[in-house]
Amino acid sequence: MSFTDAAGPLQPAPRPVAAPRRRATPIWAWASVAVAALIAAPILALLVTALTPGGAAWGHLLRTELPDLLANSVALALLVGAMTASMGAVSAWLVSACAFRGRAVLEVALLLPLAMPAYVCGYAYVWLLDVAGPVQSALRAATGLSWGEYWFPEIRSLPGAALMLAAVLYPYVYLLCRGAFLTQSVCLLEASRTLGHGLPRTFLHVALPMARPALAAGVALALMETLADFGTVQHFAVRTFTTGIYDVWFGQADRPAAAQLAVCLMGLVAMLLVLERLSRGGRRYHPTTTRHPPLRPVVLTGWKQAAAILACAMPVMLGFVVPGGTLLMLALQVGDPLDAGRTLPFALNSLTLATITAGIAVVLAALLAWAQRLHPSPLRAAANRVAALGYAIPGSVIAVGALVPFALFDNALDAWMRATFGFSTGLLLSGTIVALVFAYLVRFLGVALSSVESGLTRIKPSLFAAARVLGRRPGQAVREVELPLARGALLTAAVLVFVDTMKELPATLIVRPFDFDTLAVRVHNLASDERLAEASTAALLIVLVGLLPVVVLVRAMRKG
Repeated sequence: MSFTDAAGPLQPAPRPVAAPRRRATPIWAWASVAVAALIAAPILALLVTALTPGGAAWGHLLRTELPDLLANSVALALLVGAMTASMGAVSAWLVSACAFRGRAVLEVALLLPLAMPAYVCGYAYVWLLDVAGPVQSALRAATGLSWGEYWFPEIRSLPGAALMLAAVLYPYVYLLCRGAFLTQSVCLLEASRTLGHGLPRTFLHVALPMARPALAAGVALALMETLADFGTVQHFAVRTFTTGIYDVWFGQADRPAAAQLAVCLMGLVAMLLVLERLSRGGRRYHPTTTRHPPLRPVVLTGWKQAAAILACAMPVMLGFVVPGGTLLMLALQVGDPLDAGRTLPFALNSLTLATITAGIAVVLAALLAWAQRLHPSPLRAAANRVAALGYAIPGSVIAVGALVPFALFDNALDAWMRATFGFSTGLLLSGTIVALVFAYLVRFLGVALSSVESGLTRIKPSLFAAARVLGRRPGQAVREVELPLARGALLTAAVLVFVDTMKELPATLIVRPFDFDTLAVRVHNLASDERLAEASTAALLIVLVGLLPVVVLVRAMRKG
C-alpha cells in the first residue's frame, strides 16, 4: 500500500544546496593593511617617544618658548587663511562669473604660483625689499634720506612671512572654489540678479555660502602647508613649531623634546581638520536639480573691467611674476658660484630621490586602490585612509617620527651583533637614502593615492566584469583593461609626487645623509648665509620643475 496525497506520490525531501564558497581574498589584497601599518609606524613611534619623560630642555621650552611658538603659529595661520580665502575666492568668482579682456589667460595664469615654493618666493622678496635691496637703495638715492629716517614695512616679520605663504598657496582655494562656482545652480544666481542684487552681493550672499565646503577645504589645505613650512619662517625670523623642532633636534640633540614639540604640532593640525569638518555641520550644499545649464558670464566694461583685471593679475604678479623675474635676473647676473660640473650633483640627487619616491608611491597607491576596488572591505578602506594621512602631517614631524624606528632598529641590531659576533654594524638605515625615501613616502603617498582613486572612479566597473565573463582572470582584467584606462591618473600621481619631493625642505634637512645635498638644501644653505643672489640658480631649477603639475592642471581644466 502506497501513501499518496492530492498532488500525487510523496517525493523525497530535496538535499540542502551548499552555499557557494566565498572566494578567498588574495594575499596581495591585504597589502593595504601592511602599508598602512608602515605609514603609521613613524606617528606611533613619535607618540611613544613623546611619552618619555622630558629633560631640562623640555622644561625650559615649556616655560619660555612654547607660548611664543603657539602664538606665532596660530597668528600665522589666521593671516594666511584670511589672505588665501580672499585672493582665491574673489579671483575664482571673477573668472567664472564675468567676461573681461584677458580672462582666458588669467584663468590659467592664476595657477602659476603653485610652481613657486614659499621659501623661494620669500628669498626673492627679501633680496628685493630688505634694507640693502634695490628698492630701499633706490628710495634712499631718490630722497636723500638715510636708513632710519624713513618708514618702510619690515619684510622679515610675521605679516611678511604670511604674505609670502599666501601668495603661493591661494591656488588651492582658487581651484576648488572655481569648480564649485561652475557647478552651482544657475537658477539661484539668476534669481539673485533678478531681485536687484549686483555681482558683489550675489557673490557674498549666494555664491560664496554655497561654495563653503570648497572654500573650507582649500583654506584647510593652505593652512596645513603653512603649519608645515620651515624655510620661509626660518628665513623671516618667525619662531614656529617647525623651527622649534629643528633647533631642538640639531641644536640641543634632545630627541624626546623634539618629539613632544612634534606632537604639539600634530595636535594643531588635527584641530584644524576637526574645525574644517565641523564648519560643514550637517548642511548640504548640492543643487536640488540635476539640470546644470552653463553659467553665463556677465560682460564687464570700463572701470569694472579694469578692477577685475587688476584683482586677478595681482595674485599672479605677487606669487609668480615678481619672484620668478627676480630669480631669472639674479641667475643671469650672478648665479651659483659653482660651475655646472659641481652644481650637477645637487640636481642629480634631487632627481634621483624624486624619481625613486614617485615610482614607489605610484606602485603602492595602485596596489592600495585596486585592492579596495576588487576586494572592498571596511578594513581596507580604513587602511587606505591611514596611508593617506601623511600629507596632513608636516614634514618635520614625519622626519622626526621616521628616524625613531630606524634608530631603534639600528641600535638593536648593533647591540646584538656586538654581543654575538663581537663587532659593530653602526647605523645601517638611519641617515641614509632609505630613511629619506621612506619619509617622503609617508609624506606624499596620500597625494598619489588620491590621484589614482580619482582616476579609478571614472572607469566603469562593467568593463572589468565584461573581461571576467570573457575568461580573463582578475589580474589579467586589470592589466589589459583597467590599467591602460588609468594610465593618465597614474602619470598625474607620479608628476605630483615628483614635484613635491623636489620642493620638500624640512624632511630633507633632518633625515638626509651627511654630505648629501639636494637643490632645496642648496638653496636653503646659501640663503641662510645671505647669499640670495647665488641661491637663484638652484631656486630657478626648482621653479621650472614645479611647472609640471601646473601643465597637468591646465590640461585637466581644458577638458572640463
